[in-house]
Amino acid sequence: MDDEINRPKRRRHSAEFKAQVIQACKQPGVSIAATAMRYQLNANQVRIWIRAHDQLAMERMRIAPVTQVPEFIPFQLPAPTKVSDTPDIVIEIKRGAANVTVRWPGVAAADCAQWLQNWLR
Repeated sequence: MDDEINRPKRRRHSAEFKAQVIQACKQPGVSIAATAMRYQLNANQVRIWIRAHDQLAMERMRIAPVTQVPEFIPFQLPAPTKVSDTPDIVIEIKRGAANVTVRWPGVAAADCAQWLQNWLR
């Protein structure tokens, strides 16, 4: 029964006071523990306040999910103006001691694909 008499009562702090403490903790180079001591608070309690404050701020910043899919917008790439703009296709084949390298102009990629398809049959 003596413990109940000697135990300090819980303190209640206003939202303005908590905001003041949190703001003080957010200053550059300031430790939470030092700020808590200055306000005669427990550092763990201040950390709880900061965590709750940050979570609330994150919830307020959440963007509503997109419910409508944007329409597809086709995009035309400009055709290469010079043959040198398109790199050559290089195919290297190694089989045992034999090495074969095929270079094909990049502008004729469709022809290269057809040749390779026929060659692989």
